[in-house]
Amino acid sequence: MIADVVAWVLLLAIAAYACGGGVDYGAGFWDLVAGGADRGKRPRWLVDHAMAPVWEVNNVWLIFVLVLMWTGFPVFFQTVFSALWLPLALAAVGMVLRGAGFALRKPTRRLAQRRLYGAVFAVSSLLTPFFLGAAIGGVASGRVAPGTTASADAWANITSVLGGLFAVAAAAFLGAVFLTVDARRFGAEDLVGYFRLRSWAGAGALALLGVLGLSLTGDDASYVHHGLTHGAGLALVVTAAVAVAVTGFLVAGPAAGYARYTSVAAVALSVAAWGVAQRPYLVPTSLTVQQAAGAAAPLKWMLLVAAVALVLIGPALVVLYRLDTHGVLEPLSEEDVER
Repeated sequence: MIADVVAWVLLLAIAAYACGGGVDYGAGFWDLVAGGADRGKRPRWLVDHAMAPVWEVNNVWLIFVLVLMWTGFPVFFQTVFSALWLPLALAAVGMVLRGAGFALRKPTRRLAQRRLYGAVFAVSSLLTPFFLGAAIGGVASGRVAPGTTASADAWANITSVLGGLFAVAAAAFLGAVFLTVDARRFGAEDLVGYFRLRSWAGAGALALLGVLGLSLTGDDASYVHHGLTHGAGLALVVTAAVAVAVTGFLVAGPAAGYARYTSVAAVALSVAAWGVAQRPYLVPTSLTVQQAAGAAAPLKWMLLVAAVALVLIGPALVVLYRLDTHGVLEPLSEEDVER
């Protein structure tokens, strides 16, 4: 019973990172495809100003996920990081390079170095969510059973590739929606329509990949596929699709600010659908939640830590996000950087 509760907390933490980190990865994706220095100057300006106050905060969720995995489910942690060490290592390198590129791009005065740091930031924003999604696809396909050695097949398969592409599309969708609202908040009216079109493109890509995933993974990930097309899993998938459609409608109107909530709901529901589809397994169909769980005492402490985090850290993060989305937090200006 305790293991099941900790597993749900782990799923919630993954959903929080998918939404919070996804917004930042999505902003980096649109930075990547913004065009040359002149054409992409305005979109990149908005990306810098929108991300600067809070982009580091989202890694809190990733740390929480890792702690929950190795403390609450050590067998699951060992299984995943043994079989999928390469995509996870590439994702970790991407996170480091992405943060370094973003942090160094703005204060750098030389154009050549600025372009280099910007390219590192933008490319890493594409590769990091792809490899994370590919690792999740490898888990969903059941290829990483306990004792499985690392191999390309564990993450270079149809389910993993679609999982990686879905993660990139979800990030692009979230990033475009938030940047549409941020463009209006910063008074950049020329960028409102720019990112609105990209919000619709992200929604379309998300819908297309969702359909392809349900169509092509029936044999490759049969257990999770069945869970996504029946019962509670199907209900969550349909609700996520509705949230995507509602977001596309809201982002075009005067209530675009609410599109942020529906876009986050769409991605969170997609993560929840995956978790529900593969229950009671952490790795279908070889490792259940109970089999992967650690001793009862550490699990009880994990629940206590989660409760403390919810009481102490949760409200602080909510206030931080709210201050940022309401424009109270302002990044460094060009004058500040020059000083």
